[in-house]
Amino acid sequence: MTETSRPHRIRFDRVELSRGGRKLFDGLDLTLSERRVGLIGDNGSGKSSLLRLINGLILPDSGEVWFGARDTRRHRRELPGDIGFVFQNPDHQIIFPTVGEEVAFAFGNGGLKGRAAEAEAARCLAEHGCPGWESRAVHELSGGERQRVAIISVLAARPSLLLLDEPFASLDLPMRMAFRRLIRELPLQIVMASHDLELLADCDRVVWLERGRIVDDGSPDRILPAYHEAAARRVMAP
Repeated sequence: MTETSRPHRIRFDRVELSRGGRKLFDGLDLTLSERRVGLIGDNGSGKSSLLRLINGLILPDSGEVWFGARDTRRHRRELPGDIGFVFQNPDHQIIFPTVGEEVAFAFGNGGLKGRAAEAEAARCLAEHGCPGWESRAVHELSGGERQRVAIISVLAARPSLLLLDEPFASLDLPMRMAFRRLIRELPLQIVMASHDLELLADCDRVVWLERGRIVDDGSPDRILPAYHEAAARRVMAP
């Protein structure tokens, strides 16, 4: 692993955003500068949209989103070089027919070509517990294996910020355990949305969203039990 980098300051300044004909964020102000930030909330609460605003996949209707000293609107094309994004569904992310080609592409973006990129892809796969996967066809992998390849491909690009949108939804228990350990060890700033409260317990900070509003924000020791209790009350309500 590389030396731990200093976390970036991510800032939402009076952000407004409408999705699907409804207002999602209405003047959102939020600053994230911790090394591990978790996002919780029910489906449709705004977690995925918040992640996509950070790396410029979507832009605010008004207001500004900043990644360090860069405004995501003006520096949108530069952001993929520093920000890795792992989608919930790996099929929305993987574009090549073989595992080796997929991982080598990340090294190609970093300047390596041909056999040099292939060699680095093989090394990277072995480092993450997938030796000899280079020739495997992506369409023959299980959902969990495809997600594993998607995560490895993003890490191969050496981002300084990693955004995770429900990345473990398709992983079985052994893979979840392996990637929890990996996330703990990564020298990257990470912002992740997840329903896996056990995973988020390792975060420095958790932000609870509902319908685009911040319900609560603080340490996982306080936020996660409160969210769990609120969910239990809704289930028990007549």
